[in-house]
Amino acid sequence: MFSDGEFLNCSSAARFVAERRVNWCRESAFELRGIAQMASLGSRRSVVSEVALLCRMSEAAAERRTALADALTSYLPCALEALEAGVIDEYAASRGFEATSCVSESVARQVDSRLRFDVGNPAALRRAVNSLAMRLDPDGYERRRQKKAAARVLELRHGDHGSSTLFAELPADRAQAIYALCDQDARRLKQQGDNRTMDQLRVDALAARCLGGQPDGRPRAQIFVHVDLPTLLRLRENPAELTGYGEISPELAREIAFDRNSTWNRIVTAPITGKPMDVGRKSYRPPRAVRRYIHALRRTCAMPGCNRPAQYTDLDHATAWADGGGTDEANLRPLCRRHHLLRAEAGWDITTNDDGTVTVTTPGGFTYTDGPPNTAPERFTRGCNKRVYGSTPAPGIASSSRCV
Repeated sequence: MFSDGEFLNCSSAARFVAERRVNWCRESAFELRGIAQMASLGSRRSVVSEVALLCRMSEAAAERRTALADALTSYLPCALEALEAGVIDEYAASRGFEATSCVSESVARQVDSRLRFDVGNPAALRRAVNSLAMRLDPDGYERRRQKKAAARVLELRHGDHGSSTLFAELPADRAQAIYALCDQDARRLKQQGDNRTMDQLRVDALAARCLGGQPDGRPRAQIFVHVDLPTLLRLRENPAELTGYGEISPELAREIAFDRNSTWNRIVTAPITGKPMDVGRKSYRPPRAVRRYIHALRRTCAMPGCNRPAQYTDLDHATAWADGGGTDEANLRPLCRRHHLLRAEAGWDITTNDDGTVTVTTPGGFTYTDGPPNTAPERFTRGCNKRVYGSTPAPGIASSSRCV
């Protein structure tokens, strides 16, 4: 590795960056070839979940990376060559792939063979791909437009310092109309002397339209906040937790807790009286009280790295009901539907340990252990319990390579 003194001038530093970039692109191509090989040997659901754990990324990102690997190693060979040569990086390759995802493989092959990959940045590459696809398959444009509209999606992407990004991909006319309405609301408020910036006004207008017309954009939807009682009473200033997001400031927790428009579930550290600990084997389906207790205890999907709120998951029997497992706090754990279905996939093992931690073993032989559930009040003052303590290869399995 170079130190600051080894760069005699800007030119030598730039050459170093260029060389490192080419090497990084080659490594990315090598990884994608490996992911494609994995995809050829296992089910898609299983492979995507293992890629998510190996590369420490979300399931959605792992799905996109697996799809990119499939495409580059099958019908986009020129793009793969450009990646291996360092002409484009993995992000640019993904942008080009996304632009061809709605065309047939034969059209995508033609685009790949005719495309100049040195056109500039990833946005320019995507425009070039779209232009070529339009010229090569003009009759398919309407079909592609309808397919793209059918694939519309709304995603919640959590950020830092109590903020998140709401991402929507939808037909251009509707997106333009939504923006125009929010802009119109913002301009009207600005003309009335509102001191907020236009960006703030547009965001607040969107929130108000989505949340029942409340001018301050406060939510009426059901939310789960974990906060200790002294903090709620302003006797302490411990961080709270918003399920599915992570830690939030004590002031924000109090705002949510005492907002008259919120349907707020009061989860104060841990259940105090009447907590359901065991209902034996009277029923396969857990009673509502047990569900609420498990949701409060676990907070999120038990799969390491998954932050889907527990109230949107399935309650899975660690020891199957048919094998004598009880419907109780000790045997139940929340798993989102995707990870619940992994139990039926070959090579996957999800074990709840005696201390409440969950250990996952993948078909590749790697193990991942999640943090224990929240059982003591002090845990609520130390932050989110969702921690992946690391992956351990099984005997004879090499440690994982760099993943991005």
